[in-house]
Amino acid sequence: MRKQYLFQIGLACLAATTTGMTGAIAATGPDETARTEAAVIAVDQHWLEAELSGDTVWLDAMLLPEYRSVGADGAVHPKSAIMAHAVKNRGSDEERRKVEAWIKAHPSGKAVVIHGDTAILSFYDPAKGAASDVRSSDIFVYVDGRWHALYSQHSWPGKN
Repeated sequence: MRKQYLFQIGLACLAATTTGMTGAIAATGPDETARTEAAVIAVDQHWLEAELSGDTVWLDAMLLPEYRSVGADGAVHPKSAIMAHAVKNRGSDEERRKVEAWIKAHPSGKAVVIHGDTAILSFYDPAKGAASDVRSSDIFVYVDGRWHALYSQHSWPGKN
């Protein structure tokens, strides 16, 4: 989904409606600082929520300066594009409604692989399974006690 769920309608998950609620979700949900699959998924969910609510402070800290998102068409979106997209979402629920509809129409499973300080979160069609279908993947690295996004690759046309 992120990003299930990233830039444009490929943003992939969903959560609270304000920046303040984003912090509350992180505080009551899985420990995002743990070196676990659940933490990686929680960070990705928080990422989606931060984009949808316009929480650029959290996004700036989580996205590494070198972050890139590559769409199925090969178009590259740097960190600055993700940040600008989040700013546009602040105070509006238009993008949230689009993302909710997209997620409902395109349910995805999540699979995480962690090796050392690197985690790959892949989103797949549940009917096909993780072994034979990848819609998108987010690569995270564990730096300074937290997971940070470094790279995303999207296989579905229309997903960035």
